Amino acid sequence: MELVAIIVEDYDEAIGFFVDVLGFDLVEDSPSSTNDGRPKRWVVVRPPGAETGILLARADGEHQTAAVGNQVAGRVGFFLRVDDFDAAHRRMVAAGVEFVTSPRTEPYGRVAVFLDIAGNRWDLLGPA
Repeated sequence: MELVAIIVEDYDEAIGFFVDVLGFDLVEDSPSSTNDGRPKRWVVVRPPGAETGILLARADGEHQTAAVGNQVAGRVGFFLRVDDFDAAHRRMVAAGVEFVTSPRTEPYGRVAVFLDIAGNRWDLLGPA
């Protein structure tokens, strides 16, 4: 899988969150157009060293706007694995990321649920 799309309200705010707060790389930010010729951007971010990226897609129309923050019906739908869970958690809290659960240890490692800029739920995952 090369890309997965996350619908956002604003390109620049989403870039700021994923790049400045989460530490992702901005892989591409190019002008593009919709199927009917309206301007849009092709914005791809990716965790450092990862092969799969996220296409930050600005909502276009009421149907897409309604999906912002609810792309997976309120479930955790995205998973960010880090080598140092505690350091990543502290950095993200200091940057204002909203965590909706406290860190806990599960059989698969450390985990805490946070919200991205659009309101989608993510698991921050680290080793046990």
